[in-house]
Amino acid sequence: MSRVNRESERPAERNWSAPQRKEQRIGVLLVNLGTPDGTGYRAIRRYLSEFLSDRRVIESNPLWWQPLLQGVILTRRPFRTGAAYREIWNREEDESPLRTYTRAQSENLSTLWPEAETGVVVDWAMRYGRPSIAERMQALADRGCDRILVVPLYPQYSATTTATVNDAAFRALMRMRRQPAIRTVPSFPDHLAYIRAMAGQIRDSLSGLGWRPDLLIGSFHGLPRRYVEAGDPYPRECERSMAALRRELGLTEPDFRMTFQSRFGSEPWLEPYTDEYVTALAQQGVEGIAVVAPGFLSDCVETLEELGSQLREQFLKAGGKHFHLIPCLNDSAGITNLLDQILREELAGWLDGAAR
Repeated sequence: MSRVNRESERPAERNWSAPQRKEQRIGVLLVNLGTPDGTGYRAIRRYLSEFLSDRRVIESNPLWWQPLLQGVILTRRPFRTGAAYREIWNREEDESPLRTYTRAQSENLSTLWPEAETGVVVDWAMRYGRPSIAERMQALADRGCDRILVVPLYPQYSATTTATVNDAAFRALMRMRRQPAIRTVPSFPDHLAYIRAMAGQIRDSLSGLGWRPDLLIGSFHGLPRRYVEAGDPYPRECERSMAALRRELGLTEPDFRMTFQSRFGSEPWLEPYTDEYVTALAQQGVEGIAVVAPGFLSDCVETLEELGSQLREQFLKAGGKHFHLIPCLNDSAGITNLLDQILREELAGWLDGAAR
């Protein structure tokens, strides 16, 4: 997976008026969802067990959920999940694309924030799997970082994503004798740099097609309705992203529609469901669609396999003729610029000259 030259994104001038002493650095920790270490049964089971045992993700009583999870679910589900990961696995690096892209995002950001000039150390971690948040926070502290900025890589806030990253960071602090100061980055559903990067990605991807989509679908990861009823702001933040993207692209709601994917279990989730909605479109005579996943900054099993493979097959089987999946920002110049903007805003007061 190639990486884009970021020289064009490097700010013309940096004013590092207060460089940090070597023993007092600032750590930046980019955190994504997570990934198994391999596609085999044991690696997948270990990853799913950690993920589905998180009380933020599954808000059910563990007295009945854990026996069900460790028994029935984790006996069967690793086979299906492993097959999905094998389909999209980055064999060159022997890892999932999510790990490849998250590491690349960290490396590209580091080129804009050179440690020797800024005193900023950029690193990355996974909420589930490796490298863990606790491991990398300790590594940053060991390198002399007395302040750490935690960056959950989720544009839209949910307790199941942003909050659980922060939980893990705070739990890591509880085990540290010498605690660094911590800041966490808020969600950014309509941040101008995010919207412009996404709009640019959509335009570039569609410009290479030999056909014109009848409409564009924005598919977000789903959430149980009861989580929203309990106060989770996630669907409102998804709507903010969609409204901003439509404005930037000059599209109306009928041209660019919002759906939700990846539901699990039998309880009601946010609707409309992406798979059912897209199948109905094909049955109604819609011949060509393009799908984008604005809630994912990196391509992963939910985008590449669930949308790019499963959803494509469902649409074509139902009568559709053309299907196109727009890539996530991945390691593009757009996401490097977005993360650079976030650092300059969120490090204000910690590093003079960071916010301009």
